[in-house]
Amino acid sequence: MTEIAHGDLAPAAEGEALLPRWWRTLDHVSLVATMLLVALGLLLAFAASVPLAERNDLPPFHFVERQIVFALGAVGVVIGLSMLSPKGVRRFGTVLFAAAFLSLVLLPFLGTDYGKGAVRWYSLGFASLQPSEFVKPGLMVLSGWMIAAALDPHAPPGRLISFFLMMLVVGLLVIQPDFGQSALVIISWAVVYFVGGGSLALLIGIGLAGAIGMVAAYNFSEHFARRIDGFLTSEVDPNTQLAYALDAIREGGLFGVGVGEGTVKQWLPDAHTDFVIAVAAEEYGLVLVLLIIALYLAIILRSLARLMLERDPFIRNAGVGLVALLGFQAFVNMGVAVRLLPAKGMTLPFISYGGSSLLASAIVVGLLLALTRSRPQGELEAWLRRPLRAVPGDGGRSTPAALVGRRTP
Repeated sequence: MTEIAHGDLAPAAEGEALLPRWWRTLDHVSLVATMLLVALGLLLAFAASVPLAERNDLPPFHFVERQIVFALGAVGVVIGLSMLSPKGVRRFGTVLFAAAFLSLVLLPFLGTDYGKGAVRWYSLGFASLQPSEFVKPGLMVLSGWMIAAALDPHAPPGRLISFFLMMLVVGLLVIQPDFGQSALVIISWAVVYFVGGGSLALLIGIGLAGAIGMVAAYNFSEHFARRIDGFLTSEVDPNTQLAYALDAIREGGLFGVGVGEGTVKQWLPDAHTDFVIAVAAEEYGLVLVLLIIALYLAIILRSLARLMLERDPFIRNAGVGLVALLGFQAFVNMGVAVRLLPAKGMTLPFISYGGSSLLASAIVVGLLLALTRSRPQGELEAWLRRPLRAVPGDGGRSTPAALVGRRTP
C-alpha cells in the first residue's frame, strides 16, 4: 500500500485544479502556525512601535501601517512559494542566492549603517533592505542541492563547493561586521552538511575554527568584546537594553500588566525589533510567550517529521537547512532577551518589525512548505524492510522488489 509522503507531487484527481491540489498536499498545521505568527507580529507592532513613531515626530501608527503592508506581502510570498515544485525551489533558491550574494559584495560600497556602526543595509528611500536576511535561505537551498548532487560519483565536488560558498558568505558578513548572522549561517550549513552525510572531521574542524574566530574577534573587535563581557559579568548594567528587557519580563509575570500598560517600549530603542519578546512578556505575560514558542515548535517539528520520510536527498537537505534557520534564529533572539546568550542583534521571525526580516522569514517558510508537501512515494521504513527478490542476470544478488523492472540511470 502506498502512503502519501514526500517525493513527487501527489497525482491530481481527474480535472483537479491547481489550488485544490495545492491545498490537499499542503501541511495545514505549519501554514496556520505561520499565519498566527504574522498576526501576533502585527499585534505587537501596535504595542511596541507607537512610542517609536512619537519619538521620531511621525504619526502614531506610521510603523504599524508599514508593518501591515509588509505582512500582506509576506503572506503572499508564503502562499506563492509553497506552490513551487522541488525543481522550482532549486531554481528560485539559486537565483535568490546569486542576487543576495552580489548585494553583499556591493554592500561596503553602496550600503549604509544608519548610525549603528555596521554597514548592513541598502537605503531605498521608502524602505531599507538587509541582504544578509535573503542570502541565508538561498544558501541553504543551493547547499542542499550541491550536497545531494555529490552522491553521484561522476558529479562535481558539491560538498566542497557548498563549503566554499558558505565561507564566502561568512567572510562578507564578518566584514560588516555581523558575527551573529555569521554564526547562524555556519550552524545551519553544518546541519545541512551533516544530514547530507558529510565528514564529521570537517564539522569538528569548523567548530574549532569557529572557536578560534571568536577568540580573535574578542581580541580585535571592541564591540564584540563589550558584548561578551556584558554577558559574562555577574551584574547587568541597569542602563542597557538587556536590563530593561529583563525587568519587563519579570514585571509581566504569567498574564502581563495589561494591553497598552507596558513601559519598556518607552525606553528600549529596539523594542519593536530585537527585544519585541520583552514587550510581549510585559503586556501579555508568559502565556503569550509560550504561545509564540509553541507556534515555532509546531512548524519545526511538523516539518522535521515530514522530512524524515523523504527519500529525495535534496528535499531532505534543503528542508532541514531551512528548519535550522528558522529555529536557531528564534532561539537566539529569545535567548538574548532572557540573558541566555550574548546580545546578537537578531530579529524574531515574523514577530519583529521590519520588511527585510518579515519577507525573508516568509521565504524560508514558503520554501519549507513547498518541500514538505505530500507526495506519493511509499513509507520509507516499509520500503527499507520490504523483501528482496532475485533478479535474473544479477549474478545472484538480490534487489528490493520495488526496484525490479525499473531502469536505473
